[in-house]
Amino acid sequence: MRFKVAALQFTVIAVSLIFAAAANARTINLVGFGDSLMAGYQLPPGDGFPEKLQAALKAKGLDVTIANAGVSGDTTTGGLARIDWSIPDGTDGVILELGANDALRGIPPEESEKNLDQMIARLKERGIAVLLVGMMAPPNMGADYAERFNPIYRKLSEKHGVPLYGFFLDGVALDAGLKLDDGMHPNAKGVDVMVGKMEADVTNFVGTISTVKK
Repeated sequence: MRFKVAALQFTVIAVSLIFAAAANARTINLVGFGDSLMAGYQLPPGDGFPEKLQAALKAKGLDVTIANAGVSGDTTTGGLARIDWSIPDGTDGVILELGANDALRGIPPEESEKNLDQMIARLKERGIAVLLVGMMAPPNMGADYAERFNPIYRKLSEKHGVPLYGFFLDGVALDAGLKLDDGMHPNAKGVDVMVGKMEADVTNFVGTISTVKK
């Protein structure tokens, strides 16, 4: 009899814990904040990076939404100007991808670094986690520019203690078959490659948010 009572009590406790865990579970809200590479330039609806990344994470069982806040042509200056109102309250984390247009226009890397630095600081002040996404200067800008531009993402990652994904176009930049005819932006297959390469890093990022925001 005592065994039956104990077993019943154990069952009640187990069920209570399951319901408590379900009650505490919630959707992690991310925002992909960047330029045309994030926005999905010339791609059909649903083929952009945030949308495909969200689908990949949901397929793994993660309760995540990723809003697309990419703006074609945006520079770090433009991103800084809109960072406060483009990231809504209730956002848990931001995938911050900017700088490609700065490099294409030859903007001094020191200015790009300063703008990204302020964006990260503002997001952290709001309690929003940041996954910083790096870019690389195009070869035509020369070695001196690349030496000044390429390291800024690592420096900012270390300064602010935020995770870094080294190069957004990893696996795509040198493959013409994964880009649009302009030779710069990824096509749908290119986005798939980018999602596949970055999925693990974003999964880890979501995990840190889930741990902190319990």
